[in-house]
Amino acid sequence: MRMKRETTNILRFVLEELIPPLARDSRAMRWLFRRYWGDLIDDLEVFKADIYRISEEEYADIYRRLPRIQNETDNSRACLQAIAGELQGLEILDVGCGTGFLIGHLQQTTHGKHFSGVDIIIDQETKNRYPDVAFHEAKIENLPFEDRSFDTVICTHVLEHVLDIRRAVAELRRVCRQRLIIVVPKEREYQFAFNPHVHYFPYIGSFLRHIIPVHKKVECRLIGRDIFYYEDSAPVVDCTADGEVIRA
Repeated sequence: MRMKRETTNILRFVLEELIPPLARDSRAMRWLFRRYWGDLIDDLEVFKADIYRISEEEYADIYRRLPRIQNETDNSRACLQAIAGELQGLEILDVGCGTGFLIGHLQQTTHGKHFSGVDIIIDQETKNRYPDVAFHEAKIENLPFEDRSFDTVICTHVLEHVLDIRRAVAELRRVCRQRLIIVVPKEREYQFAFNPHVHYFPYIGSFLRHIIPVHKKVECRLIGRDIFYYEDSAPVVDCTADGEVIRA
């Protein structure tokens, strides 16, 4: 059964805030999880313990086997509205676009913008559903675009899955011309869970320390149980041979 993000946020609040850590990591709780998720709980524990040395094939296998519990999108309605309200410029890139839901939502709520999407795998159904979107298959750590190619770069519910966050954020910043928007879940880490997240951000500071240096023009706030962050790119500074400063 798939649920809206608002519903899963309620469940996450109960699991993360109301159940004491001692009970949350107990054998009884693990037994309850295993009753629903089966052997996948065992594999997720191994995955998290060995994340620093697993192969790309093993990484992909976990995600192929993971049941999808979200209904259409990992973003809440409030996050969707916040993203739409913070877009800058005409060229928009969604990194980790999945089935294209966010792009479709932004197409309906904004006008005159050109959208591109990136994910490791993009199925043909998604391409057929959004024929006017430029889709690319690539990893976030190696985006196939020139520097400053997009006015706004969006990345929602991706960084918690990426082992090298700083490298991923460096790529997002590299291809961004005006505004970078990031959404990650506000989430506590436990010994076992029903997701293969690599990183956890129980507080805003827990997220910000992963993306150092933090730009001066930023906003970071909680929207429900998600951390909503955006930064405006600093102008590119270069110098001629005689030391004259050139600003883009």
